[in-house]
Parts: sequence; structure tokens; C-alpha cells
Amino acid sequence: MKKYNVGIIGCTGMVGQRFATLLENHPWFHVTALAASSRSAGKTYKSVVEKRWAMKTPIPAEMADMVILDAVADMDQVVSKVDFVFCAVDMKKEDIRALEEAYAKKECPVISNNSAHRSTPDVPMVVPELNAEHIEVIEAQRKRLGTKRGFIAVKSNCSLQSYVPAIHPLMDLGVTKVLACTYQAISGAGKTFETYPDIIDNVIPYIGGEEEKSEQEPMKIWGHIEGGKIVNATTPSITAQCFRVPVTDGHTAAVFMSLEKKVSEEEIIRRWTEFRGPAQELELPSAPKQFLHYFTEADRPQAKLDRELENGMAVSIGRLRPDSQYDYKFVCLSHNTLRGAAGGGVLMAELLAKKGYFD
Repeated sequence: MKKYNVGIIGCTGMVGQRFATLLENHPWFHVTALAASSRSAGKTYKSVVEKRWAMKTPIPAEMADMVILDAVADMDQVVSKVDFVFCAVDMKKEDIRALEEAYAKKECPVISNNSAHRSTPDVPMVVPELNAEHIEVIEAQRKRLGTKRGFIAVKSNCSLQSYVPAIHPLMDLGVTKVLACTYQAISGAGKTFETYPDIIDNVIPYIGGEEEKSEQEPMKIWGHIEGGKIVNATTPSITAQCFRVPVTDGHTAAVFMSLEKKVSEEEIIRRWTEFRGPAQELELPSAPKQFLHYFTEADRPQAKLDRELENGMAVSIGRLRPDSQYDYKFVCLSHNTLRGAAGGGVLMAELLAKKGYFD
């Protein structure tokens, strides 16, 4: 596999920092440009993030002295240095949409961690194990943008990455209704306990926009391409509640589901443990060997014990049992900044690289 030069736009925030650590020794990708807002531009990466570095590993040595470029004003310079960019910026939605489209129109593919383009019908929103075929819509998107190489691909919201992968291998059993309550870590808000004292000894029952994303985005993942657009699925019907809880990393979900077909607990667990997707078949560098892990212990999965499973790229499931209102209930966990954010973005980029979309 050839090595691609990549940029990180929004390199100073928590997801940007996570991208930096994941790309440090990546076998296929080499960071050659860092970009952020005008506030950080012109300074070295180290001098900007040193005091607010939120990762457990140190600032990557080869990026520490790199001078940060202005994501907007220095766009041509960024594009000249890279084959594609990862984007994780903190801006207004319409500004993000404009920024990502501007990069794409300069023939620079954008792998986005932002929500701005998730509902754009010809922008694929890919979890490589579940809907890798959606990248084929890029051809139609390039026609609309008038580009040869440039395009935008997005990853889905971190909250639904805990439970959608667990439901996916059961879809042919006719999943009709899903109720999901998510208990989301503070790193999902770009916060640590030091910067978010309100969360200590507390649970906050609201995360702006999160419930709508949790209910709507799975429909795009389970949709199909028709006429150069992704047409959303119409089932299952999903309802969600999302809470912010005092946990550093790891989103937990309590899931209830109804099925049209009768199926045993053993059959569901077998489907989970045997499930493999294109990420595993293609042996992508960031892919977990086993995507879904089922725990038989009554008190698992736990964020503290299980979030780092398979480098934080696996999904943990437990407590499958019959339910009196729905057919089954269970608990899921995924690492929100690894599988849910930057790691999911890197994995999607690996899929696109393998399929030749950056050539």
C-alpha cells in the first residue's frame, strides 16, 4: 500500500488531538499539514496544545514543532501539502459546510468528523463494517461538485456507534422498534473533569441535538443508493434519550428492541460474535479483529474495563435478556473518541484508500 500525505484541520481540539495520536505511526498515512483557526495559525502545534493536551500519550514528536496553518486563509497551502484531510473543527454548521466543500472543490478529499454534511444525500456516512458500499455515491457527489478527486465523506455521530453495530446483524430478522438510552462520556463534549466541574457527582439529561441524531442517522446508514443519492431506510422506528454522565471516555447504551421473527438468545449472541464486515475482510490497519464482543458476566460491559478493547475500536455488548414490553433488551459500549470519532474517521479513510478513492 502506498503512503498518503494527510492534513488535520481542527488539530487543536480533543478530536484533532486524537487524530494526531492515531496517525503518529500509521502504516498508510503521514501527517504533513496541521491547520486550525486564525487564533492558532503561525504558532507551533506544541505551543498551542501543550497546556490543554487531553491524551494519555504525549504530543507526537514529529508534529510538535509543525507550524499550524490557517484552515481558511492558508487553504491552498494545506491542499498543496496533502493527498486528503481529516476535518474536526468547532465552527457554525453553515461555516463547516462551506469549508469542507471549498476543500473538496480544490480537489482535496475531506474525511469529516463534523455533523454538517451528514444529511447531505450524496455524502456517504460510513461505518466500514456496516455500509461500506455507500462510498459508491462519491461518483455522483463529484459530478455535483464538478471535481475529479475532491469529495466529502463523513462519519456518523459517536452516540449511535455503540448500539447500531449491535442491531445491524439482526436486521434480516425484521427489527421494527428500538428504544435506546445513551450514557455519554464528557470527552464527547471535548471536556475533561478539570474543564467540566458541573459534571462531577451529576448526570445531565440533555445533550443538544443528540437525540435527533441518534434517531435519524441510523436510517441513513441502513439506507440504499438510488439515483446518485442515499435514500434513508424507513425501519426500524428509533426513539432515544441521551444523558451526559461523569465518565472520561466511553458511551454506554441501554437498548430495547422488537423483532418480527422469533429468535433465541443463543442465535442473537452467535450472530454478534461471528459478525465480520468489509473492514475485517480487507484487513484494514485500524479494524478490530473482532468487531462485536459479547460478555456473559452480569456486570459487563463497563466503560472503565472495556472501552479500550481492540484499541478502542470494538463494540462491547452484554446483558441480553427477554423484555416484557419489547422482545429483547441489552447493553452496549463503545469508545467515543476512538471508534466513535477519530478512530472511526481513520478506519473510513483506510477503506477509501484501499478502494482507490485518493488516487
